[in-house]
Amino acid sequence: MSAEPSAFLSVIRPMRESDLDAVLRIECAAYDYPWTRGIFRDCLRVGYDCSVQLDAGEVVGYLLLSSAGGEAHVLNLAVTPARQGQGFGRRLLRRAVRQAERLGADNVFLEVRPSNVHALRLYLSEGFRQVGRRRDYYPSDDGREDALVLCRSVDVS
Repeated sequence: MSAEPSAFLSVIRPMRESDLDAVLRIECAAYDYPWTRGIFRDCLRVGYDCSVQLDAGEVVGYLLLSSAGGEAHVLNLAVTPARQGQGFGRRLLRRAVRQAERLGADNVFLEVRPSNVHALRLYLSEGFRQVGRRRDYYPSDDGREDALVLCRSVDVS
């Protein structure tokens, strides 16, 4: 068999409140302007689809997805920087699209910084296309940065 050993130990499961310490460590390592524990806790409490990516029992990434009115929105997706480029983000993104379909959404939307070229490359390679731009959406060291609004139909293979 040629599968990588870690592929057998890598799972995505629902996020629990007990995961928040690990999620916050990743959030703070991955983003200059991280979400707070309260934001993550609120997402869990209101019933957003919140998942963690485990590798050999360690939380290495997470996904938060909301869905309403035939649309889904990736609210947050991150992989710990030391584990980026190993396919975890792609697995989480594909899970978002599958879950959006299960929830009855026709499209999945997300925002990304134009300066986040690695994430942008991932999203485009998974069938997302730019449909808009939100001016001054993200905080930055220089003031504000725009967000690119991307969309993908759930039925695109």
